[in-house]
Amino acid sequence: MAVCTAHPGPGPGEVKGDPFWKKTAQFWIKLFAINFAVGIATGIILEFEFGTNWSNYSWFVGDMFGAPLAIEGILAFFMEATFFAVMFFGWEKVSPKFHLTSTWLTGIGATISAYWILVANGWMQNPVGTTFNPDTVRSEMASAAAFWEVVTNPVAVSKFCHSVTSGWVTGGVFVVGVSAWYLLKNRHVEFARKSLLIGAIVGLVGSGAVMLSGDSSGVHAAEFQPMKLAAAEGLEDGGNGAAFTIVPGVKIPHMLSLLATHDWNGYVPGINDILRGYTDNEGNVIPSVAEKMSMGRTALDALAVYRSTEDPAVKAEALEVLNANVQYMGYGHLSKPEDVVPPVGIVFWAFRFMIGLGMLIALVLLLCLYAVWKDKLGSWKWLLWASIICIPLVYICGQSGWVVAEVGRQPWTIQGLLPVNVAISSLSAAAVKTTFFVFLGVFAMFLIIEIRILIRAIAKGPELVEPKDA
Repeated sequence: MAVCTAHPGPGPGEVKGDPFWKKTAQFWIKLFAINFAVGIATGIILEFEFGTNWSNYSWFVGDMFGAPLAIEGILAFFMEATFFAVMFFGWEKVSPKFHLTSTWLTGIGATISAYWILVANGWMQNPVGTTFNPDTVRSEMASAAAFWEVVTNPVAVSKFCHSVTSGWVTGGVFVVGVSAWYLLKNRHVEFARKSLLIGAIVGLVGSGAVMLSGDSSGVHAAEFQPMKLAAAEGLEDGGNGAAFTIVPGVKIPHMLSLLATHDWNGYVPGINDILRGYTDNEGNVIPSVAEKMSMGRTALDALAVYRSTEDPAVKAEALEVLNANVQYMGYGHLSKPEDVVPPVGIVFWAFRFMIGLGMLIALVLLLCLYAVWKDKLGSWKWLLWASIICIPLVYICGQSGWVVAEVGRQPWTIQGLLPVNVAISSLSAAAVKTTFFVFLGVFAMFLIIEIRILIRAIAKGPELVEPKDA
């Protein structure tokens, strides 16, 4: 939302010295602040869950996963929170230039915060820069070079671009939807028209950027998480020139190969191909899941010998066997090959909801710009209603994307390295269910409170003066 506001301080054109834009900015920042506060309250809980529900995960990869989260908390979050206070409370207390700078730094801090969080998440999808230490039984960051490999992980970079630009779409759609409501009520008409225009532009630019970053995400999924891509497509048997499925029974020939490999006839493995092994586009022979499981169990057995013996010769031999098979050690914890297949139906339809709703939202934003240009907003009531409906749809769209990203990598907490059944704490099912429903109730309460506060603030509306050019 914050990206859609204008600042009252010195600036180009009509904004300079115009109190209308100051009141406009204050209104949207107030709505942003409500969402910001709830985001902090709900986000902190997750930090504690790493120690309560995911203690084995935290122990095994805390060295890798904890570093970007620590940097996010120390650098980005404190920067974001500090300048947010100036942005929200400092209107009459600091100079316009300082306030404008604080507003930009709030947005920059939030963006940096997102990057470090997505570095951590991207590492879970593609665990680069990690070295297994058999003495501590942990995955560790062995060097500064490994740290930069984690920071520049291509999966993290594409996820960052995709997530941040989808945030632009969400903010733009929210502004457009609220503005449409004012136009339907014939309230604050000039404010609503100008806000809708800015929101539609930001949202449409974000939509274009989401499509571009989504392309790189698809290529990375094909390279690093082929099972996720196969599940998202419901692709049982792959091949060269694979078709893209729009809905079951409706396919575009060769399109999946083009999207996944940027080659019209590129090879895309299906679920069955991954289970039984295949040869990729680079000519690399990928073992079957059963073979990976066998090598994983060999690694686990060698680790057990290494840690239990004091004989240097036996220890050295066990270490050699471990190092030869360590890349598949996570597979050694699986019960059967089919365990690597995520819930295909959920991932398949979440992917289509994400794409379908994203295209629908982009169309509505484009029509809003056209309606402003042709001065049709007053007569196109259906478009105003569509803009309001897009507010919940854009959240569903975003969450569908996260379902693809996170459910699609099951059964792994860390792709190929640590399955969920090993990462969890030693808790009873009853304890997990109890805390789940407690948090579900707390989060539902926060959601209800946030929506009620937002509705009241929107119903009250901005305290405006007419713009100088009105």
